[in-house]
Amino acid sequence: MKPPSPSRRGLLGLAVLGATGCAAVPGPGSGIALPGRFAAAPPAPPNWPDASWWRGFGSEELNALMEAALGGNFDLRAAEARIRQSDANLRIVGQRLLPSGNLTANTSRTQTPTQTATAANTPGRSRYIQREFFQTQLQASWELDFWGRNRRAVEAAEQSAQAARFELGAVLLTTQASVANTYFTVLAAREQLVVQEANVTSAERILALLQQRVNAGTSNGLDLAQQSTLVAQLRAGVPPLRLIAEQNTYALATLTGRLPSDIAPPQQKLGDVQLPAPSPGLPVEVMVRRPDLWQAEALLASSQANIEAARAALLPSIVLTTSGGFQNVLLENLLRPGSALYSLAAGLTQPIFQQGQLQAQLRLNQAQAEELLEFYRRAIVNALVDVENAIVALRETTEREALQAVALGSAERAYAISETQLRAGTIDLITVLNTQQSVFNARDQLAVIRLARLQAAVAMFRALGGGWA
Repeated sequence: MKPPSPSRRGLLGLAVLGATGCAAVPGPGSGIALPGRFAAAPPAPPNWPDASWWRGFGSEELNALMEAALGGNFDLRAAEARIRQSDANLRIVGQRLLPSGNLTANTSRTQTPTQTATAANTPGRSRYIQREFFQTQLQASWELDFWGRNRRAVEAAEQSAQAARFELGAVLLTTQASVANTYFTVLAAREQLVVQEANVTSAERILALLQQRVNAGTSNGLDLAQQSTLVAQLRAGVPPLRLIAEQNTYALATLTGRLPSDIAPPQQKLGDVQLPAPSPGLPVEVMVRRPDLWQAEALLASSQANIEAARAALLPSIVLTTSGGFQNVLLENLLRPGSALYSLAAGLTQPIFQQGQLQAQLRLNQAQAEELLEFYRRAIVNALVDVENAIVALRETTEREALQAVALGSAERAYAISETQLRAGTIDLITVLNTQQSVFNARDQLAVIRLARLQAAVAMFRALGGGWA
């Protein structure tokens, strides 16, 4: 979905200025001047996401989940229904600008008694006269929109309909980000599970060695008990990871609109996921790309139109009414010129006793507009903060992953050396336990950091408006 032409009232019309590097104030009276650049962004050209930004991660499983979510997500369907609701409401409100009328057709039959005298002082016999009456009439009325009340009401409905479309874009971005983050959480939990099981295997290998020494009388029971405790703790860490993986797999069912039984557990390894590198442009360019800001602006414009409509309601209304048709006692003569009738009237109505109510309605609309203005300002600041946070998170998690990989390599080498020396009997168990714990923690932390880096990339795509614009 592409946004319509930028409104002249708000920041979204400043995209051209942003492309030339000019500072701009987003929206009328927002009081927020956009900075020239993002504080955390390096001086690099923008790399905007496309409509299928998630394909940059190189995961066919993720691609399939995204396609399923686009077609079956319940929130997206509800947002589409709200668009249809707002369009129908626009048609309802737009009818106020047109005349309203009714076409009626009536027929009636009457019977009245009469008496005829036969002789003096003698009651006459009753007779009945029957008459039929036919009438057709068209009645119409039209309120002159002299003060623009109806036009402002239509404008408010139009802006509400636009806001519903922008809301769909915002829901779309949220859904896509949720699918990606949930999918990566499953992959991270599965990788942590593999790491944890490998840690258990390593600890069990040391436990078996100590058991052999105890049986041979070359080691004491304390060393064996310490290693047994470590093995039990590592085993206890397996079920929580399975829980995270399975529950997030089922969460994908909600996001894609499927039954839990229809979701196949993801099989891709976390380390095989590629990391696309989006980069932000100028702040004003980001503002134009985010549907939540378009939605906030449209809601504000709708409230401002409601204020004008409420002001116009305080003024007199002028209504023109007309009616015309035919009436006759004979159906075959109904449509002849001699049976025609018509009437014209004009009326002016000035509210008197409703003045207090109308004034209160005006104040209500003004307060609602003030509230929406603050929401608009908050949306602008939130958009800037989202991008800054995503830039920092992606930069720092990338560096942290590289450092953690180095730390893991060192810990694995130290653990291998300590295990060899333990078998040779040249070091005590405490040293082995320390190196063991270090490598176990390093493996687990690397999976956590990889997840954080992928989620930071998703946050960047979302902060930049995804591929919506």
